[in-house]
Amino acid sequence: MLKKIFTPFLVSLLFLALANCGPSPETKDLQVKAKQIIGALPTKMPGSENDSQELITLGKKLYFEKKLSLNETQSCNSCHNVEGKAAGVDNLPTSPGAFGKNGDRNSPTVLNAGFHFVQFWDGRAADLKAQAKGPILNPVEMAMPSEKEVLKRINEDSEYPALFAKAYPNEKNAVTYDNLAGAIAAFERTLVTSSRFDDFINGDYKAISKEEQEGFKSFLSAGCTSCHSGNLLGGNSYRKIGLVNEYKTADLGLYNVTKKAEDKFFFKVPSLRNIALTGPYFHDGQIKTLDEAVQKMAFHQLGINLSDEETKKIVLFLGTLSDKTRTN
Repeated sequence: MLKKIFTPFLVSLLFLALANCGPSPETKDLQVKAKQIIGALPTKMPGSENDSQELITLGKKLYFEKKLSLNETQSCNSCHNVEGKAAGVDNLPTSPGAFGKNGDRNSPTVLNAGFHFVQFWDGRAADLKAQAKGPILNPVEMAMPSEKEVLKRINEDSEYPALFAKAYPNEKNAVTYDNLAGAIAAFERTLVTSSRFDDFINGDYKAISKEEQEGFKSFLSAGCTSCHSGNLLGGNSYRKIGLVNEYKTADLGLYNVTKKAEDKFFFKVPSLRNIALTGPYFHDGQIKTLDEAVQKMAFHQLGINLSDEETKKIVLFLGTLSDKTRTN
């Protein structure tokens, strides 16, 4: 009788013990590699320690402000949508500006942008503040004719002068174009994402499945980290597109900024964080699916032809890099 009672009890204890025995040696090794080669994303962006709540509040209002475009149809959020589960992009190949004309490059995500070593595909802005100044005055994007006209609209608004004064309490004339860009940058510094892959790096071995772990191993073995390393998995260097096999594009990339012949077709390596949410892909937005993007990168940058199976494994892993609050 006792045997009948205790046998199921002991079996249950055995299963419980096995369930809590921790990660396999293989998973532990993968966690170590993930931490060494990638690393978890910090919870705060550089510079955010100096951002007051008043500055962030002003920046958020400006980020969604359509008065910053000539015909009052466009805001920063129009091309870099952060509402709801949106991933800081408009998911279009290239974005239409205030008067309907499209730009010539794919709009990169604003999520985690403050961690990047430069801004824009060609790195023409050093930081978020410098980047924020560009689109407002760009004739295709927001099309405002001058900083003076921008400030005129801000000063004529019933709320902005007081909000600027609160955000910049030590300045006599707080409403300046520099301060406007600085406020937008402060809001953008709050857009830090957290993924299951970060949880995995930080010790939660169950945060990504065995299949996703296999995908990370495929990502490593294919050589993807030759460009997509560091805690952004990119965003920290320039690379020539078509390094091994030519990628046909008329866009000269970094050359347009430096005018150095050796910089032709060089672009900032995009971060792979949230990549499953930010298609279409590449600087021209011509690649519709992540599967195709992975295969083309392998071919053009590494000179290898990935099988469909290997591609699917890598894409499965890339899904673990998505912000947990923006996935279903």
